[in-house]
Amino acid sequence: MSCLLLRTQCLLVFALIVLSADATISLAAEPAAAPASEKSAKPATANDAVDRQAALEAGLSKMLSGATLEGSFTVSGPVGDGSKLSREKYTLGEVKKVAGDVWLFPARIEYGGKDVTIPIPLPVRWAGDTPVVVVDEVELPGFGAVSARVMFFDGHYAGYWKHGTHSGNLFGEIRSAGEKPELTKPSGSNPPAEKKSQ
Repeated sequence: MSCLLLRTQCLLVFALIVLSADATISLAAEPAAAPASEKSAKPATANDAVDRQAALEAGLSKMLSGATLEGSFTVSGPVGDGSKLSREKYTLGEVKKVAGDVWLFPARIEYGGKDVTIPIPLPVRWAGDTPVVVVDEVELPGFGAVSARVMFFDGHYAGYWKHGTHSGNLFGEIRSAGEKPELTKPSGSNPPAEKKSQ
């Protein structure tokens, strides 16, 4: 298998995984807990759980819609070097729940001189308040079956993917629409000295 074909397969797998839930979640803010003296003895109702889940889902959609996922992935297996990091960047369109636990992730993927936007339907499951994209043996035409788990938390994503004899890890940051990347100064550089007035 040529390196270019393997690289293309890895990028598509990475796009499928990351773009599925691509990126960090600034979930809807939860109200502060009331002091013990003010807590009601009223038990939580089914409506409370439904309202909480709706707030979590709205937060996921808001966090990922228009966001850019920037991070790295590894490739392990017969041809991969699991210690080598490869950088990728994906831009999402409007991310929304379509039915049940299936969400639509329109993802713009740029690699190897190509620039394409594809709508990717992905299941999102919840581990408490944390969304997890769960993909099991999803068939990609020309590539075979892909499986992955990717979770989003506090503006970051992380997970594991596998495809045939290849697998790897992925992780990165979710930048919301309009957010500018932080500028970092090179190590060892000093800020310009201020002039003293005399």
